Amino acid sequence: MRRDVLEAVAKARRERLAVALVTELDTGSSRVVREDELADDAMGQVLAPLFLSGRSMLLKDVEGGIFANIQNPPPRLMIVGAVHIAQSLVPMARLVGLEVTLVDPRQGFATSERFPGQEVLAEWPESVLADRPLDRFTAVAALSHEPRIDDLPLAAGLRAGCFYVGALGSRRTHASRLERLRLLGFDSAELGRISAPIGLDIDAVSPAEIATAILAEIIMSRRRPHLPAPNS
Repeated sequence: MRRDVLEAVAKARRERLAVALVTELDTGSSRVVREDELADDAMGQVLAPLFLSGRSMLLKDVEGGIFANIQNPPPRLMIVGAVHIAQSLVPMARLVGLEVTLVDPRQGFATSERFPGQEVLAEWPESVLADRPLDRFTAVAALSHEPRIDDLPLAAGLRAGCFYVGALGSRRTHASRLERLRLLGFDSAELGRISAPIGLDIDAVSPAEIATAILAEIIMSRRRPHLPAPNS
């Protein structure tokens, strides 16, 4: 493989950009196609659904045959609120391959003792997001139940097109949340992307059960991006 192709793939990984390594089977020639450049690429319409699914595929219908190797950034989960649910959700999320960022400005909650082996950021979400911007390969779970902590990352998740945005709280709590977010300029369609009450409806009761419901919903949203938020 040519050095410039390898360097392009490495650069995309560093910048968390989705790329396709497109290889012509009859010649062995490869090139890199970035997702944000599909509109200007001759294969843009063919590659677009592959980027959405994240699946590599042999394209037999293309003359000579082409293998499109989709390389999406590793999926991430930002958990806002170092609460009891997060204590179960963090190890479970890491087990299924999610890179976890845990944020809570409340220092009594955000301690390494409560989350062994996990980086815990005892900062306001806006400070963390300045250095770790969200993208469509990130899920956001707002669990603090504090509007001054949860609202900003929820808004940031919607603007960034995160594949999952969920918030803890009752339907009454969520109704108030929606009114606050409308004041920030979000319309009903955008707000409908927030899953609230968070998690699949499995009659979960304990923090561990609720964490299980949240993780299941995150996985479903990642694997079935065409479905609406089930609890919106």
